[in-house]
Amino acid sequence: MYFVKTPWYLKSVYPSLTWDMPSAKTLYLTFDDGPVAGVTDNVLDILQQYDARATFFCIGDNVQKHPALFERIRSSGHTIGNHTYHHLNGWKTDNNDYYEDVQLCNKLVASKLFRPPYGRIRYSQIQELKKQYAIIMWDVLSGDFDTTIDGEECISNVTANAVEGSIVVFHDSEKAKDRVLQSLPAVLEHFSKKGFVFESIPATESIMQRV
Repeated sequence: MYFVKTPWYLKSVYPSLTWDMPSAKTLYLTFDDGPVAGVTDNVLDILQQYDARATFFCIGDNVQKHPALFERIRSSGHTIGNHTYHHLNGWKTDNNDYYEDVQLCNKLVASKLFRPPYGRIRYSQIQELKKQYAIIMWDVLSGDFDTTIDGEECISNVTANAVEGSIVVFHDSEKAKDRVLQSLPAVLEHFSKKGFVFESIPATESIMQRV
């Protein structure tokens, strides 16, 4: 079970986390778990068609496996974020092991942005990691990781819930491939017609100052 739209009370419990980026007529599309050959490259092609910038929260192990694809993300003008090296669940991982995994990933991605896999992170981990990173969560989940739904439902999840400044989660993973490649063009088309632009989350000190 998961929330497609992050409830206000969850945001209020963890105010030091970044849930959205209030700004007029702008969406912040994010992609977790890549880079993955056959998925990330197609996502990049789709984004290019709409002159859209996005943020890719990369798994260090996948960066190690697909360095050329990682460099294509960066050279295409998108922002890179840290998603741990081994896609660790913070609730189930010893704190020191978790921090070491984050740092191992950061040797490859060199980013001030961090997103915890599964969105699962302990309060103690937040307190430690926010010293170095802006911890980026989300306002809307597309649900493309959910094998019980189809691409049409992913489209509806985003178009019915995203508003100005929403951070939206997709996945450039093998598991999500069919749903993300079906839903992403439709989402971009829908919001483009409404006059929205698609920007990446700034990987600068300005985002750090918000936390």
